[in-house]
Parts: sequence; structure tokens; C-alpha cells
Amino acid sequence: MKARLKYVPIILVASLFLFVAWGMISREDSYLWKVQELNLFLDTSLFFKQQLVVAGGMLTYLGTFFTDFFYHTWLGVTLLCAWWALLLTVSALAFKVPMKWLTLLLIPVALLVISDVDLGYWIYYLKLRGYFFSATIGMTVAVASVWVFRCLPSVARPVYVTLCGVALYPLLGCYGLVALLLMAILSWRLPADMLKWRILNTAIALFCVLVVPMIFYRWVYYETNFDMIWFAGLPLFEYTELYTSYYLPFILLFVSYALLAATYGLLKGGDVSRPFPWLTIQTMLFAGVLFAVTHFWYRDYNFHKELDMNRSMEACDWEQVLQHASDLQDEPTRSIVLMKNLALFRLGRLGDELYHYRQGAKASNTPLEIRMTQVVGRDIYFHYGQLNYCHRWCLEDGVEFGWRAVHLKYLTRCALLDGEYSAARKYLGLLKHTRYHKSWAEQQEKYLGHRETLLSSREYGPITHLRDFSDVLASDNGLVEYFLMHLLVDVDTNDPVMQDLVLFAALWSKDIPTFWPRFFKYATMHTDQRMPTHYQEAAYLYGHLEHQIDISHMPFDEGVKQNYAAFMELAQKCAGMTEEQMRPIFYPRFGHTFYYDYFLVRNQKLY
Repeated sequence: MKARLKYVPIILVASLFLFVAWGMISREDSYLWKVQELNLFLDTSLFFKQQLVVAGGMLTYLGTFFTDFFYHTWLGVTLLCAWWALLLTVSALAFKVPMKWLTLLLIPVALLVISDVDLGYWIYYLKLRGYFFSATIGMTVAVASVWVFRCLPSVARPVYVTLCGVALYPLLGCYGLVALLLMAILSWRLPADMLKWRILNTAIALFCVLVVPMIFYRWVYYETNFDMIWFAGLPLFEYTELYTSYYLPFILLFVSYALLAATYGLLKGGDVSRPFPWLTIQTMLFAGVLFAVTHFWYRDYNFHKELDMNRSMEACDWEQVLQHASDLQDEPTRSIVLMKNLALFRLGRLGDELYHYRQGAKASNTPLEIRMTQVVGRDIYFHYGQLNYCHRWCLEDGVEFGWRAVHLKYLTRCALLDGEYSAARKYLGLLKHTRYHKSWAEQQEKYLGHRETLLSSREYGPITHLRDFSDVLASDNGLVEYFLMHLLVDVDTNDPVMQDLVLFAALWSKDIPTFWPRFFKYATMHTDQRMPTHYQEAAYLYGHLEHQIDISHMPFDEGVKQNYAAFMELAQKCAGMTEEQMRPIFYPRFGHTFYYDYFLVRNQKLY
């Protein structure tokens, strides 16, 4: 039995890896799809050189390379798990962790898992490229360097530490400095090392940690902020303020390896002499690691719903967007509402089904001050025909957070619609140097110089109806919905499709003088069609509220009139109640009407 017990740590390690892989593939498919959309790796020498202008540039290069594989979720997750397995193996070799204590090495792996799955909305704001792989690769190379240090004879170690100090920092950034500190700690634990070698190794390592970053800053990486030279390669969790709690996995990661170095030689191998206590410790270790991973795994229903809808919107699968919006289990964010409204508009059902889906304005589950511009703003602007604002946010986010594949895609789309084929060729030329976006770029090339093909396409054709507005660029102050609705409501158009959008914006404004002229123009342009239900409801309600427009001869549906009468009757019965008290009473019967929205939905936060 004791012989079989030695396989328990391997089984526990494999179990955690399988659990994490299953969780990421089954639950985070759209999340990882978005991660690779927000990534950019080009197979050009210029791209390689651009990554090496800062310390830790090799991590950025390798990190962006491997992040690309999340295009196929299973492949990206497999590679990520392979890197974690390699790190665990190298760690065991470097610090001579015996087989029976292999479960201990799940702690640093779990911290790396948490650093990836606990990001949430940070994926939109992180400036470190290749984040998902960079820490794992950095620690793997750092620990491998420590392994080589341990295997060298004492006389060669000072020279090796010096070489590592010069070579690892530009390649790994702060992970190279961590490697030096681990060598300094391990030097005091290695047997048969004379005191002079230990002191010398420690002195050289500390000297390199302090001085090498300053030397590179002075002569090589002069564009780097001096305050950050010892932290190169780490993500910057700063947006409007510094969020220090997100650094905790990295701090604990470095501390765990420092403890491994400091306790080198204390973990004994051999057979398990006392199986029960040992199994108890193994089980507790595994349970603690599993609990930590599951507890800190980011959970936000709306965040994942946004990603699912955004992915369907990217494929112009509007029915799928509505499918995601039809089964909401929580109050939606405004991003969800806007994507749902866009899908209804593109399917020609906005005026009839606008309130058939759950409305809301729930705040995002994150300490960040979220702006829709980074989440779905550019997508919304593009599909509503506001190419200037889509183009503007692609450029601003590209400068602020680094260029991403999604930026180049939308810049291409805007250029094609505007007939700027030289610019489109430039963006497509870059995308053709990617691994998985190359085929998309080749498909888009058929529109270069072929306007008729573009106008008849499923992707671009509908947007050509939405170009009837003043081609200007102003400031939206990051308030996508508010700015867009106020921009659209003033559009004077003769396009029936565009007029539908103009009337929707008037409905959104809940301003009676604004509504009537747009309503009548819509009716004039759609004389052979039935007036959509929600536009009828607004006209019927406004006609009764102000009595300035004669609505007696308008052909309202019976359902519109009956719902209004029933709504007002219930309102009289609920006289004296607050709006908060009235909402749960009115919603089951009238939540799908404009009447409910007009009277009982107020002061929704827009962002």
C-alpha cells in the first residue's frame, strides 16, 4: 500500500489541472475569445523589436504569441496548463521537492490560475500585453535559472549570478530579479558551500537587483518610468486609481518561492512512514488550493452575458444576441440593453419588442469605474453608422492600452465603408501577419474597390442606411448611450430605416415635443405598414396627457388602448404608493409596455 501512496500527489496535481482546464473551457469560452481579440501578435521582425524596447519584452513577445491560441479555447487552455505543468516540474527539480510533497507546488500554480481567472473587466484596461502567459513563462524561466545555479559547482556560481543579473533583467524584467533573490536565499541552504561563496553570491545578487535596472534605465530603456524599473513585466492595475489588491497573487507567488528556497533540504523523500497523517495533510493542501481557486474565480453573470452577446454581435448573428438577452437571470447592465436594442433594430423588431426583454442599468461587478466605450462602445457606434466615433475610440484605446486585433478590425471596417481603401489595405496588411485573423483579412479584401459588393453584403449593407447625418466628430464624454441617442434624435433623414432609429431615439428621450414630429414623419414614410406597438403606445399616452394632438382618428390597436385603460385604472388604485412600491405590482402585466417605462423607469445610470 505504501508503494501505491506515492502516486497520490500526482493524482491530486492532475485533478487540479483537469478541474481548471474544464472550468476554463466550459465556463470561460467567450471570456478567452475576448482575451485573444484584445491581443495582437504579428509575425514580423519589427513587432519583435518593438517588444524589446522595455525590460521584460521577451515575456510580452512570448505572452502575445501564446495568447493567440485562445482563438481555439481548448488549444489555448491546453498550452496554458502545459506551461503550469512545466513550471511545477522545474520547481520540483530546482528545490528538490520529493514526490510525496509534490502537492505543495500546487500553491504557486493556483496563484497563477487565480491571477488569470479573477480579472473580470480588467481585460479591457490592462496595458501589459500577453498577460495570461507572461507570469507563468517568467517564473518558469526564473526557476529554471535557479535550478542551473544549484547544479553548478560553488566556484562557478558567482560568475553565473553575474551573468544572470545582466541577461535575465532585459528578458524577464522583475522575474529576472526574483531569480537573483532566489539564488541569494538558496545559496545559504546548499550543503558544502563555504561561507565566503554564500556571502559573495548574496552580495552579487543584491547588487545586480539594485544596480542593473538603473543601468538599463540609464543607457537602454530610457522611455521607462523610473519608479517602475524594478517592476517591469508586472501588470499595472491602475485606472483612475491604483488597485493594490490585484497584486496579492503575485506577492504570494514570490513569497511561496522564497519559502521553497529558504526550506531547501528540509523536505525529505522516501516512503511514507505514517500514511494517515500524510494523507490528511495532502487532502487539506489539495482542498485549500481548490477552495482558493474556486473562491477567487471571477463570477459575474452580466459580465459573461455581455461577452456572449458581444461575440454573437461580432458574427452579426442577431437572433443569437436576442437569445442571450431572452433568458436573463439578473438585472442587465446598459451594455446588455444596448446590444439587445441593436439586435432588435437590425431585425426590424425594435418598435414592437423593445420592452419584451428585461430592462435595467445594473452596475458592473467590479471596483473599476467602467466606461462603455471600452466594453462595447466602438461596436455600438459602428453598427449604428457612427464611424467617426468608432474610429476615434479605436485610436484612443490603441494609444492608451496598446494595439489589439479588434482595433485593427474596426478600423478596417470604418475605412471600407468610408471608401478609404489605402487605409483599409494598411490595416488588412497588418492583420495578414497574424495567425488567426489572417483569414478574416483575406475575406475583407474582396471589398477593396468594389463598392457594390460591400453594399450588398450582410455585414456592411444595413449600415449604409444609417449614414444620413452630419459627418462631424465631437466629444461623447464616454457616455455612449446618452450621446448616441441625442445625436440620432436630431437626424433629418428620408431613409425609412434610419427614421425608425430616429423615432426610437425620440421614444428613449421621453420628451413629448420631440416625439410628435418624428412620429408623423415615420408614419408618412411607412404608410403601407402597420405602426409598431411601442410607437402607438407613446402616441396614445402623449395624446391623453397633453391633448394638443388629436389622436381620435388614429388607428390604434385594441391591445394598445386596453393596456392604457387597465394601466390607468391600476394607477388610481395604487394612488399614494411610491414608485418603488408600484413597480413589482405593475411589472407582471405592464412591464412589456411603454406605459410602464414612461412612468416607472427613471434615473437609470448611463455610462
